[in-house]
Amino acid sequence: MPISKCPQKSEHLWKKWDQKAQKNGLRHQVYAVNGDHYVGEWMDNMKHGKGTQVWKKKGAIYEGDWKFGKRDGYGTLSLPDPETGKYRRVYSGWWKADKKSGYGIQFFGPKEYYEGEWCGNQRCGWGRMYYKNGDIYEGQWWNNQPNGEGMLRLKNGNRYEGYWERGMKNGSGRFFHLDHGQLFEGFWVDDVAKCGTMIDFGRDEAPEPTQFPIPKIELLDSDGVLEEALATFEKTEEEGD
Repeated sequence: MPISKCPQKSEHLWKKWDQKAQKNGLRHQVYAVNGDHYVGEWMDNMKHGKGTQVWKKKGAIYEGDWKFGKRDGYGTLSLPDPETGKYRRVYSGWWKADKKSGYGIQFFGPKEYYEGEWCGNQRCGWGRMYYKNGDIYEGQWWNNQPNGEGMLRLKNGNRYEGYWERGMKNGSGRFFHLDHGQLFEGFWVDDVAKCGTMIDFGRDEAPEPTQFPIPKIELLDSDGVLEEALATFEKTEEEGD
C-alpha cells in the first residue's frame, strides 16, 4: 500500500519580507518618504539607543540617545549656518520624550547662550544667561523667563540682586550702582523701583562718583526724641484710664 506524505506548508513570502523589513539592532541609513534619514540603533521598528537623525527640510541634525522613537537621554542638535554653510551647535544636553529636559546649553547666537536647567523645552529651574549686549543673568527661571531669586550683572559692572517675576524685577531687591558708588535698596514693580533708600557704597573706588556725597540722616538729639516719645505714650495711657 503506497504511503503518501503530506507536503509541508510553506511560509508565505510576505511574512519573510516583513521579518526582513523589521528594524532591530544597528542599521545603516534608513530613509523616510520625505527625505529624512536616520543611522543608528533600532528596537521593534523604533529608533532606540544611539543614532543620528537628519531632517531634510531644515537641514537639522540630531546626534545622541533615542528611546522608543523619541529623543531621550543626552544629545546634540545642530543647524546649518546660512552664512558659512557649516553646521553650528544649537543645543547640547538632556532630552526627555523629544523635549529639552534636564541640564543643557542652548546657543541663540555667537555671543548669546543659556546654560542651566530645562523642562519641556522651556528654561526652568536654575540657569545662567549670557546676552549678546554683555549682560549676564544668573538665578531662577520659569516658563523661559527669569522668575524667583536672581542676579543681573550689567556690562558696565552694575548689578541687581533680588526677586523677579515674568522676566522683570518684582519684589525686594538691591541695585549696586558701582559706576557711581551708590546702592539702592527697595521694592520693584515690573522693573520700576517704587520705594527704597539710596546710600553711598564704595564711593572712593567708583570710576564716576557723583559730585556730592549723600548726606547721612542722623538725629541730633536722640535722647530728647526718646524722652518725648515716652512722655507722649504715658500721657496717652493716662487718658485712656
